[in-house]
Amino acid sequence: MVINMTLQGRRIVVSICRLIVLSLCFSAPIAAWAYEEMTVSNGGMVTGTVQFSGELPPPTPFELRRYYDRVYCGAISDGSGYRLLREVSVGAQQGLKDVIVTVEGIEKGKPFDFAETNLEANICQFVPFVSVMRENHPLIVKNLDQVSHDLQFYERDQEHVFIMFHRPALTKAGTSDIIKFTGSRRDVTMQCGMHPFMQGHGLAVDNPYYAITGLEGTFAIKDLPAGRYRVKAWHPTLGEKVQDVTVAANGTASLGFSFEAK
Repeated sequence: MVINMTLQGRRIVVSICRLIVLSLCFSAPIAAWAYEEMTVSNGGMVTGTVQFSGELPPPTPFELRRYYDRVYCGAISDGSGYRLLREVSVGAQQGLKDVIVTVEGIEKGKPFDFAETNLEANICQFVPFVSVMRENHPLIVKNLDQVSHDLQFYERDQEHVFIMFHRPALTKAGTSDIIKFTGSRRDVTMQCGMHPFMQGHGLAVDNPYYAITGLEGTFAIKDLPAGRYRVKAWHPTLGEKVQDVTVAANGTASLGFSFEAK
C-alpha cells in the first residue's frame, strides 16, 4: 500500500510540474519581430526584369446577361455580351505585369512610410488589380460606380482560403477596414459576389523594399544596406520565384525572373 501511494504521489508531482511549465510557456511574453528604421548611407540597388514565356493563358469569359447590372458593367466587354477577366497581362517585350517583387527578411533599413492601401471599384473592376498591403493598416475601398457591389475579402495560402471580411453593400460611401492576418498567410484575394468577373489580389509586405511591375516587367528597389538578400517575385496566379543576391555599397545588382503558364 505504501509503495502504491508513493507511485501515485510521484505521478501527481510530475503532473503539477508539467502544468507549471505549460503555464510559464503560455504566460511568458513573446517578442514580436519588428522592422527597424535607420538612415541608410551608401545604399545599393536591386534592378531587374520579370518576363513571361510560353503560351499566354486566355482570359476567363463571363456572360453578362447572367449577372446583375449587365448594361452598366457591359461598358467594358468584348462586344459580344461577355466580360473578360485577364489574370495574366504581358507587354510587347514579354514583360509580365502585376508581379510584386520583395526583399525578404530584411530587419532594418530605410523608413517604412506605408499608411494605407487604396482600391477603387471602377466600371465593375478593382483598380489596381494587384495591391500591396500591410498588417494592422487600413484598406480603403472607394466605389466610383453607379451600382453597389458585394465585397468579399479573403486571406489564403497554398492549401487554405479564409474570409477576412465581407461588405455586402459597397455603395458610394465605400468602406475602410484594418488588415489583420491569421497565421503566416499573407496572400489576399477579393471578389464581388454580384459581379464574379470583378476580382483582385494583394500581398502583405513587412518592409519598404518592394516594387510592382508594369507591362515592361521592370523593377528597381533602392537604398538597400549592403548585404546578401533573398528576393521574391510573386504573381497572384502564376506563383512565385526566389533568387539570392548580394548588394554592394553604392552598387547595383541585377536579377531576371521568368514565369510560365501553369
